[in-house]
Amino acid sequence: MPAHRFLHHLNPLAKLAGPLPVMVALIFTRGVAIPTVIIIGCLALILAGARLGPKAAALLLLGTPVIVALLGVSFGIWVDPARVDETSAAASVTLLEVGDWRFSLAAYLVGLATSLRIAALLLLSLVSGLTTTGPELVRALVQNLRVPYRIGYTALAALRFVPRFGHELEVIRAAHRVRGTDRGRGPIAWVRRTVGLAIPLLASAIRHAERVALAMDARAFGAHATRTERTISRWRARDTVFVILFWAAAAAVYWWGLTSGIGGLTPDRTEVGL
Repeated sequence: MPAHRFLHHLNPLAKLAGPLPVMVALIFTRGVAIPTVIIIGCLALILAGARLGPKAAALLLLGTPVIVALLGVSFGIWVDPARVDETSAAASVTLLEVGDWRFSLAAYLVGLATSLRIAALLLLSLVSGLTTTGPELVRALVQNLRVPYRIGYTALAALRFVPRFGHELEVIRAAHRVRGTDRGRGPIAWVRRTVGLAIPLLASAIRHAERVALAMDARAFGAHATRTERTISRWRARDTVFVILFWAAAAAVYWWGLTSGIGGLTPDRTEVGL
């Protein structure tokens, strides 16, 4: 792993503690300026600190503005007209008109503000999601936050069922194709195929769960208050620096937006306007 991909070397809890207060603040944030700056900052942070392939990087850079624009139209169409400021200059600009219904620029800006907040929340979650694996997060929770290992590692075992079930499903589908039992089209054939896949998959899941339970019992899982760890998750000085810098940058963005009057905060979470 390249040394400059610094996000992979941070404690998973640091990558949660930094964005979490910003995510809470975004719920009560109004306007397009603050979420836009947060989106740009998150994109720069992810591209600089996460190990991404060219396709993933291009998807983030090109897909984010496209999704924001499309969601802005969707939210703008469905927004309550009472929440649109009809006295603003944008309200006089008509983007689309069908009969008596009119879609104005003001309604689109309201929808755009909502879509920007959603995109900012998603990118903040990707700071941790793209650079942290399930085992790393569980180890950090158990060792640093003292979450009972019975809960942490049980949840991790349950999460590991998902890729195994995907593999089992492919094996069952291949077996059905070999036997020629997956033919037919239409809803009845689809129901027949689904039932034919669900029953053996359920049987395989039960067998796998029994084997995991026996393996955990054989290793005396849950017999003691603590367990030894093969991999140690440490909170280092760089984790503290990352969290402090993240909070400081977010505070600077909010201070700039609130003092300049281009952003706002409101305790009314149902308010979707600018």
